[in-house]
Amino acid sequence: MTKLTVNNQAVQYRMDPQTPLLWALRDASNLIGTKYGCGTGDCGACTVDVDGRAVLSCMVTIGSLEGAFITTIEGLSRDRSHPVQQAWAAESVPQCGFCQPGMIMAAAVLLKANANPTTDDINAAITNLCRCGTYPRVHKAVRLAADVMAGRQRIAAAPPPGISPDDAARAVPALAIDKTEEE
Repeated sequence: MTKLTVNNQAVQYRMDPQTPLLWALRDASNLIGTKYGCGTGDCGACTVDVDGRAVLSCMVTIGSLEGAFITTIEGLSRDRSHPVQQAWAAESVPQCGFCQPGMIMAAAVLLKANANPTTDDINAAITNLCRCGTYPRVHKAVRLAADVMAGRQRIAAAPPPGISPDDAARAVPALAIDKTEEE
């Protein structure tokens, strides 16, 4: 069994130690915010924070991470209040949204290590592929998040997502039932 701390909770994976972290997170922990994009370490959709480093979870095995502290997009902030998440919303970064969790995690790791990143720093830290081409807005959001974290600027909080993360699985069927009953 591989023992990790995932989003501040101790976890023991009863999986083959050669299992990629991505699949342990998605299949065993049901943390599906970490996306499978390419499986070859090229796209960055699966980026998570491992002991303060941005790591492509498709490229590391759980066995190689024994005792590590992992933070996924779900663990960054359950209510989307992390400055990077707030800046992402304020700058309207997402389009399709698929690559965004990995980019947000890469940005959060960058800003933990470098409170005032340059354009070159951002380019070096966030190598994620975005088919929608949101890179200019990503840069603006990273700079905004850095300013917020340093207290130089404030963001009017983004509206709550509408459904509590705890209720998300139950809310969709309930809404569908309510709609059907009205018709």
